[in-house]
Amino acid sequence: MDDFNEVKILDSWVENAAPWITAVQKKQIESRRRVTDQAIIGVIRCFGVESVLDIGCGEGWLARELSAQGMSVTGIDATPAFIENARSSCSGRFHLLAYQALSARRLGETFDLAVCNFSLLGDKSVRSLFRVMPGLLNPGGRFVIQTVHPGLITGKHYRDGWRKGSWDGFSDQFRDPAPWYFRTLQSWTELFTLNGLRIELIKEPSYPDTGAAASLIMVGRAAEGGD
Repeated sequence: MDDFNEVKILDSWVENAAPWITAVQKKQIESRRRVTDQAIIGVIRCFGVESVLDIGCGEGWLARELSAQGMSVTGIDATPAFIENARSSCSGRFHLLAYQALSARRLGETFDLAVCNFSLLGDKSVRSLFRVMPGLLNPGGRFVIQTVHPGLITGKHYRDGWRKGSWDGFSDQFRDPAPWYFRTLQSWTELFTLNGLRIELIKEPSYPDTGAAASLIMVGRAAEGGD
């Protein structure tokens, strides 16, 4: 079941690449427009890094924002249409690459910071990514994730496991939503700490009018050289 769901995630993004590019470029996603886009940019900027690896870069919006602020950005994604769009709209380097194939040797470099912005949707693929993450970072480098806030799931459903996807709130051009793997806050914390990343920051971006959490941001830091 796990492998089947991982394949379904990729199949869904390949099928929905065109409407997603439109939705992002026309700022049709309310949570991103109001809160989460600026939240992730703000966190990254506060660290003053020079090189960034954007994992699951999509059509390249974050890479464009960071490049415009003087950062050197490399992006990876497993959806061909996203990589094609990113290459045509941003000066960064972009690779068509699955998470399971990611390594510093494959890319030929390491980074001050790696970021996953709502791009950690699977189970096995995410665990694989966390295992290789320390090797992708320079000494003292940071891994930043933004994801669905675990508090949106409550009661007896608050446990790790696959969930049905949904395109509620999106245009009718979207088809076949992908499943996604829900993790509790404890599980996210363990992914960092068990893979040698010390949690340095946790933020909960919220809607200014209601105070409701829009997402969860976590930052893990690799060991300094010699540590």
